Amino acid sequence: MNKQNFDEQMTSRVARFETRQYDWNALKFQADFDPKYARAQMRYMGTGGTGVASDNNTVPAEHFTFSTMVIPKGNEGPAHIHRDVEEIFFMLKGTMKVICELRAEDEITVLGRWETVLKERDLISVPPGVYREEINIGDEDALMCVMLGSPSPVRPTYPPDSPLAGIKRD
Repeated sequence: MNKQNFDEQMTSRVARFETRQYDWNALKFQADFDPKYARAQMRYMGTGGTGVASDNNTVPAEHFTFSTMVIPKGNEGPAHIHRDVEEIFFMLKGTMKVICELRAEDEITVLGRWETVLKERDLISVPPGVYREEINIGDEDALMCVMLGSPSPVRPTYPPDSPLAGIKRD
């Protein structure tokens, strides 16, 4: 690789905040079902697990995806599962309750339920195969980093008893 190719490659690996914008449409199908699910994603590396097919303004994902997410006061990310990847939430601002559930193979029977509250600079790593739900319980909009351990994760699914289980994406 020559210097020009190296410079081009390194430049393509930089995602600047001023060139990003929040995408309130990435999960709009959930907010259309219930406004409490409204939240916005700002993608930096790859497109994450939101189902966005492509974003030409991100660093190409090789091993993981990385984005930030705004969850307005009182809103939530519904219970969902990533069967193939670990998901990490790192709180930058706000207060989020995170609920994790382990379910039996029938996906109805709850074998274990665990919850915690995350505040600024707290992190949780949710392993594959565990349902997770995030609820903004603070007095302000929450801002968190979200990282998934795959360049192209399988779209998450919802528990069969969730009202979102039957929703079709556009």
